Amino acid sequence: MADADYTLAPGALRDKPAVTPEAAQQRSFVLTEHLVAATRPGSIQAESFRALRSNLLSQHVSRGRRALAICAPAPEAGCSFVAANLAFIMAQAGVNTLLIDGNLREPGAHQFIASDQYGPGLGECLADDTLPLATAIKRVQPSLSVLYAGNAGIAAADRLGSSVFRNLVSQCLRDFDLTIIDTPPSSLSADARRIAAVTHYAMVVTRRDRTFVKDVQVLLDELAADGAEAIGTYLNDF
Repeated sequence: MADADYTLAPGALRDKPAVTPEAAQQRSFVLTEHLVAATRPGSIQAESFRALRSNLLSQHVSRGRRALAICAPAPEAGCSFVAANLAFIMAQAGVNTLLIDGNLREPGAHQFIASDQYGPGLGECLADDTLPLATAIKRVQPSLSVLYAGNAGIAAADRLGSSVFRNLVSQCLRDFDLTIIDTPPSSLSADARRIAAVTHYAMVVTRRDRTFVKDVQVLLDELAADGAEAIGTYLNDF
């Protein structure tokens, strides 16, 4: 995995980490303002992620569960927002965390952890199973790494149900304490179900005044039918 320094986006309410001139030349990641757990650590939103972290550490990670799909029943629930901020906050606690952008149809990880050196991502790994996974995973911080969606396009989404994806996730579970996978809305494709069937555990994201209870129930039923356990729901109010 490639190591790299990082900085906060301009305007972030936290001092930039001190780096040497040599490290500054190698910087390739920016934590944007949307990553509130990093840029606004004193906000109510950041505190809600810390509370969620406490629950996950005691009820999920401590039980040896090493993967979690972040799912939503419909667009605009904020799946990517929750996945990225949760990954960051878990890494802050020393949990070796990998964030995978599993939304190959409309990737979102780059909106939270931006880079000038994306390179190959999940799509390319699915399209070419000879591509070493380590070349696609980028280490942002000592305990936080990212596997971006890449540029393979929507066609790669069909491979989310393949043995290639299952093997990829298995390798991630061996290399990381926790693998968090962002997924597309379940109302638009079956990708979230395919991913959750591999991770075996999912968290459902809802948004105040946007998500319907009936849609949540449909998604919960679908996850159960696919053998994925929904460990809970998160009410997003960003």
